[in-house]
Amino acid sequence: MATLALPYETRRYLRNVNWYLIAAAAAITVFGVFAIQSANLHSPEAAAEYKKQIFYGIIGVGAMILFARIDYRNFQRWAPWLYGANLLILAFVLKGGHNALGAQRWISLGPLGTFQPSEPAKLILAVFIAWGLCRWPFHRIEDMMRPLVAFAVPALLIVKQPDLGTTLVMLSILSTQLFFGLEKLRYFVLYALGIVGVAAFTVGTNFILKPFQKARLLVFINPKGDPQGAGYNLNQSKIAIGSGEWFGRGLHHGTQTQLNFVPEHSRDFIFTVVGEELGFLGALVLLGGYIFLLYGGIQSMLAARDRFGFLLASGIVGMFAFHIIVNVGMTIGIMPITGIPLPFMSYGGSAIITNFIALGILLNIYAQRDRGMLGNA
Repeated sequence: MATLALPYETRRYLRNVNWYLIAAAAAITVFGVFAIQSANLHSPEAAAEYKKQIFYGIIGVGAMILFARIDYRNFQRWAPWLYGANLLILAFVLKGGHNALGAQRWISLGPLGTFQPSEPAKLILAVFIAWGLCRWPFHRIEDMMRPLVAFAVPALLIVKQPDLGTTLVMLSILSTQLFFGLEKLRYFVLYALGIVGVAAFTVGTNFILKPFQKARLLVFINPKGDPQGAGYNLNQSKIAIGSGEWFGRGLHHGTQTQLNFVPEHSRDFIFTVVGEELGFLGALVLLGGYIFLLYGGIQSMLAARDRFGFLLASGIVGMFAFHIIVNVGMTIGIMPITGIPLPFMSYGGSAIITNFIALGILLNIYAQRDRGMLGNA
């Protein structure tokens, strides 16, 4: 019997696709659409969010395919220009941005909704720091000022919005890239000690954080200190996840979810929907998807054929890992509450499209194992 043999170029292409990344992202995105639909089932003003999420997901997949075809080494040439443009946009947000829920983080796009520049700012920082670590000398401790300033300028613009969560994500990107990029371990140790000192100063004074941000961090230390105020979100989240037990209450049947006891449960607290309605096993399946996603990201890191690609991939993997650990951790009470969405799950166009672009870059880095495949030999 004759067998159907794929052409050599097709087999070559398929062999160089990081299927772990694609399969994990697709599965989690579909998972997220169902969770968002259930979360907003009894909220008429937000009932269409899951349809918008499908639309954003389709755009994201298109962006992923596009960026998977762009040679990642181009970003090394574009890094200073991307960084400069990013600063201008972030500065514009503070003056002419769209204001909602006490924050000024968005740019209005009319009937298309809003765009949050701090989301792509994370990726642009990863590109710029990777570029800098490939160019800047690190012979003295003073040389550490360059990456620190490169982080601090956009971070301060984002803190002013205010958006502490995104700033912390950017710090995780910087930390991951410095860990892998600095040749002298003592420089990273000094950097880490400095971060601890800055964190203590930030929480211990009133110069940087808004009162509500500081209250969220402090309630992590004492969850019972303000159960009806700063601790309300945490308490309701823990009740929702705990009530799901092993198998959950069933999709559309979670009392905490359907009665809107958990705020922002289609966004930052989407994990509570999974925990309550699908139980421990449902949450375990979701976390398994994230393990595959991170595994695929690490594959791209190890497949990188140059220093820039490795550092860029490490920054992106660090970004995803921080999002996942902190978001899940804050819903179960082992991390402070910050405004960090769960990748591919939480509702939001800017976030999911940025995540798919990040995947596209990782896919390209992985595919460059065989440079001739993309015509870059």
